[in-house]
Amino acid sequence: MTCQASAGSLQFWSKMAYQTFQQEYLQIPVVTRAYTTACVLTTAAVVWRLITNFLFFGPVGFNFLFNMIFLYRYCRMLEEGSFRGRTADFVFMFLFGGLLMTIFGTFVSLVFLGQAFTIMLVYVWSRRNPNVRMNFFGLLNFQAPFLPWVLMGFSLLLGNSIIVDLLGIAVGHVYFFLEDVFPNQPGGGRWLKTPFFLKMLFDTPEEDANYNPLPEERPGGFAWGEGQRLGG
Repeated sequence: MTCQASAGSLQFWSKMAYQTFQQEYLQIPVVTRAYTTACVLTTAAVVWRLITNFLFFGPVGFNFLFNMIFLYRYCRMLEEGSFRGRTADFVFMFLFGGLLMTIFGTFVSLVFLGQAFTIMLVYVWSRRNPNVRMNFFGLLNFQAPFLPWVLMGFSLLLGNSIIVDLLGIAVGHVYFFLEDVFPNQPGGGRWLKTPFFLKMLFDTPEEDANYNPLPEERPGGFAWGEGQRLGG
């Protein structure tokens, strides 16, 4: 009788945990949810292909966990912040960055570009939030635009090659310049235009009034990525 009660209790709590996880998972915005899930599944399956080179982060360990945390946080903050209501533009940034990264990667013999892609997302977010004050592991305080360089230094301390980080920074800068800087320069213009078919596929005319986004300017929750906007 006791065994049956224990089994029933375990089943009940397992069901509650699954429902909680499912609810939280479905609240993640679509692009962040799809990309994060694909990264986890690809790493678990150890799929090594050209198309999936942005999804592989090596074996499960500290580096994998570190990359997943930054990928999730900054991808989500971009999607819920400057790309809110512009899913097609966000997907186009993925395609543009991935294509450019693949081209650049061939010159430095890089096969797996997942970490570089994460740095690209961090770079774009950091340049669009220049007044956010960051705290890294409770040791360093700096403004957001320095975050990609701090991550590169941390990667160097771990014994990793900084070529991957430099590639992500370079591609992120190209996108940021073409999208945010050049169009506002005298004689400048917008070179990056999201294809119409992407807008048809991803953009919707109405937004959910009950949707509660994660504030883009507050990447807190982890000691190595917390920040607050200056003057706040």
